[in-house]
Amino acid sequence: MSEIDKSGEGGSGGGPRSGLLKRAIWGVAVLGVAAVVYIIVQASSNPAAHGDLKSVAKGEMAKLVISPDATAAPVTTFYDGAGKPFRVADFKGKVVVLNIWATWCGPCVLEMPTLAKLAAAYPTDKVVVVPVSVDGDREADKAQAFIGQHAPLTFYRDPKMKLPYDLKPASVGMPTTVIYDAEGVEKGRVMGGADWSGADAKAVIDKVLASG
Repeated sequence: MSEIDKSGEGGSGGGPRSGLLKRAIWGVAVLGVAAVVYIIVQASSNPAAHGDLKSVAKGEMAKLVISPDATAAPVTTFYDGAGKPFRVADFKGKVVVLNIWATWCGPCVLEMPTLAKLAAAYPTDKVVVVPVSVDGDREADKAQAFIGQHAPLTFYRDPKMKLPYDLKPASVGMPTTVIYDAEGVEKGRVMGGADWSGADAKAVIDKVLASG
């Protein structure tokens, strides 16, 4: 899993000092605390409330972390290739597989073809895979071209890298893939790369679909 670096090139944020500060805050406060808190809270929550989904999280999905609370998707705006704004709520009524990635993240690039296969395995009115690039402006064309090689995925971008920070808890690295039910409630997330093309991922998505 690649650690998120907000000082990357092409962004519209501040200068080197701002980038260094953000990296320090991210690496120490988020990477060192948020992941630990999330796992502790998840482990101490009522296991019966999440047992069904965890029971099918095997193999490639064994590291799925079940959301301990009914956490709604962030209202953060991201954009498609034409600049049209979107939010996770725009996909309400479908199971959403939100993938936060970047071209400079090796595991992100490796798993993307498997996410494309996952998207192709379900009707578009039931499940949607939403890959959101956090590449800066200078890498936007590269990111869009990469997604273009992996139909039926659609290119989305978050050039200010707000989305990973606005997740509750914040994402601790990339790739991060969050699964929301049809009501926009987080059911679980996978931090790090995975193979989303096989039976392991399908079992998890089918369980979320079956839950309504």
